Amino acid sequence: MSFEALGLHASILKALTDSGYTTPTPVQEQALPAAMAGKDLLVSSQTGSGKTAAFMLPSLHRLAELSPAESAGRTPNQEKQAAQARGERPRFKAAQPKMLVLTPTRELALQVTTNTDKYAVNLRRLKAVAILGGMPYPKQMQLLSRNPEIIVATPGRLIDHMESGKIDFSQLEILVLDEADRMLDMGFIDDIEKIVAATPATRQTMLFSATLEGTVGNMARRITKDPMTIQIMQAANKHENITQRVHFVDDLSHKNRLLDHLLRDESLDQAVVFTATKRDADTIADRLNIAGFSAAALHGDMHQGARNRTLDSMRRGTVKVLVATDVAARGIDVPTITHVFNYDLPKFAEDYVHRIGRTGRAGRNGLAISLVNHSENMNVRRIERFTKQSIPVNVVEGLEPKKSAAPRSAARPGWKPGEGRKPGQRTFTPRDGAPRDGGFARDSSHYRSEGTPFRAEGRPEGGFRKEGAPRPEGGFRREGAPARKEGGGFRRDSAPRSDAPRRPWGER
Repeated sequence: MSFEALGLHASILKALTDSGYTTPTPVQEQALPAAMAGKDLLVSSQTGSGKTAAFMLPSLHRLAELSPAESAGRTPNQEKQAAQARGERPRFKAAQPKMLVLTPTRELALQVTTNTDKYAVNLRRLKAVAILGGMPYPKQMQLLSRNPEIIVATPGRLIDHMESGKIDFSQLEILVLDEADRMLDMGFIDDIEKIVAATPATRQTMLFSATLEGTVGNMARRITKDPMTIQIMQAANKHENITQRVHFVDDLSHKNRLLDHLLRDESLDQAVVFTATKRDADTIADRLNIAGFSAAALHGDMHQGARNRTLDSMRRGTVKVLVATDVAARGIDVPTITHVFNYDLPKFAEDYVHRIGRTGRAGRNGLAISLVNHSENMNVRRIERFTKQSIPVNVVEGLEPKKSAAPRSAARPGWKPGEGRKPGQRTFTPRDGAPRDGGFARDSSHYRSEGTPFRAEGRPEGGFRKEGAPRPEGGFRREGAPARKEGGGFRRDSAPRSDAPRRPWGER
């Protein structure tokens, strides 16, 4: 099926053709007809599946079909002229968008806005703006003064403008929640509820998420009306076009040497290196630059202008290695990213799926490599259970770990990760009467039964004193014992104060 067969507006079709898009992805093929008909949607699909176009193309089609009188508001110049004609001072009029897209991060919001401008290049009267934290406030006011038809925003900053009366959602027709699961993970549930409550009940709602269960499912039922559910591929399913590997490392020095070697792979075009902290992102990016790589850091402590410049450099190809944290990397869509490195394993298995989804975009092949300390082997198994696939262990000649990797799945023939127990559940089968491997054996002779006092014998030096035993020199005074007469200690309450002059400090 082609985009033309879906019945999109002619101006949108021309923009898609000029950009080289002719055939919709599976999620677009299912979502576009329903969304163009105005139905609410609940969509679960993996990253890189084309979900941005799945909600933006039908929305642009609907907005393009509106008459100019329905969609166009007064421009800032028209408002200024009207106020002057009335002899009044021009006042800021609240923006009244027709479409709102909520995203969890600034990078994803900017990506959605960029794609929207590309799809709507031939729809001159449709304007899309991004309202984000970290953007100068006067710049945001300037964008809102244009009364844009489409606003793409993060929840926190949008709430600020709502409460100050700068945005009015009374004319909103389309609401999109992109990566809703991530927004809930980041604690935006109250902000989302408040924003939804400010929109008309007649709106069309489209929710996109890695999962449609749990908290996301509960919220979806509250904010949608008779939605159509589309599940192309669960986030836990394997990325068939992405090769995944694990390299075990002995220490930090070994990890850095291995990373440098792997970054010199001739097949590498651009790469993203994921770290656990912002400080590590800066440190590793600086080290890689010194080592001769064109690297840059990306994290939440950077100003929005610096983040935008870094992403632009990545898209232009001047930056080859992007060192990023999880939140900052959300929404990065650079097709030339061929490699993803997990310098630190993510805290949650779901984040692993989102990380490796930065490569293998738009059907291309990719490589995801995790640099893992031997103590993190259980975290790798947790990821395997979540994705329901084994991740092979690789070794680079000359950079082999000193400690051999533990057997990965020697449990039983035909066993697959995730079978036979719940995620995170561990089973132990100790030998009869023997302690568990790695644990401590309980010797009953060292434990007291209920109601019996502790045995004092055998207590190591420095432990508690037996009742009635003499206190070692230098301890606290026993009750009733004479106080010290010299040495600068506290005097007893009954001791008379001496009238003798005090000795100089040097003689004490």
